[in-house]
Amino acid sequence: MNAIHLGAWDLLAAATLIVLDAALSLALRLGLHRQILVAAVRMTAQLTIVGLVLRHVFATASAAATLAVVVFMIAAAAREVATRPKQRLARHMNYQIGAAVVSCAGFATVLLALATAVRPTPWYEPRYAIPLMGIVLGSVLNAASLALDGILDGVVRERARIEARLALGTPFRDAIAPLVRGATRRGMIPVANQMSAAGIITLPGIMTGQLLAGMDPMDAVKYQILLMFLLAGASGLAASGA
Repeated sequence: MNAIHLGAWDLLAAATLIVLDAALSLALRLGLHRQILVAAVRMTAQLTIVGLVLRHVFATASAAATLAVVVFMIAAAAREVATRPKQRLARHMNYQIGAAVVSCAGFATVLLALATAVRPTPWYEPRYAIPLMGIVLGSVLNAASLALDGILDGVVRERARIEARLALGTPFRDAIAPLVRGATRRGMIPVANQMSAAGIITLPGIMTGQLLAGMDPMDAVKYQILLMFLLAGASGLAASGA
């Protein structure tokens, strides 16, 4: 593949668009200029640190280092799942649910991909395992947080109706079944929309990156289809689990 290597001046040229956004915010009095600039600096610093860490992990190809990075990613995603809903369960159950859902959906999906379609040697090869987990966790985080927020908000909103049904002898599972279905559906809609738009409306980020790196378009398409299937499965597991 004929990869195009970017230099500092290339990134600085693209950074002028961030300055343009900040200028528009000032001109239109949106109050977002500081937020945009801080977010850009934070993103650059975070990605630079991640790049340095991954360069070291890829060079060592250690199972322990790979697992440490994956566990850190899962912990961060679980925290996001727990904190995004407005409602909080007692005894930090939001965090327990987030950790269980994210780890189960993430590991199940990534291990399936590593054992079947990708098959690296060794199977925990960080160059494959870590990017796959990162892609999957983004979808898992979104699906789980939306589903958890939906079910908690729904129970609070419909409390009187649920208690009335329980008082009439309706089993608890049946009493909350409509809320469970609605919350699970809410968590799975984003990935369904993403699959519907892929190829016709948008070129997904992974496929775009591979094309820019010089990969054959059909090979890039195959990888993107594989990833979309993985994301759909992980989202379904995460939403229903939450």
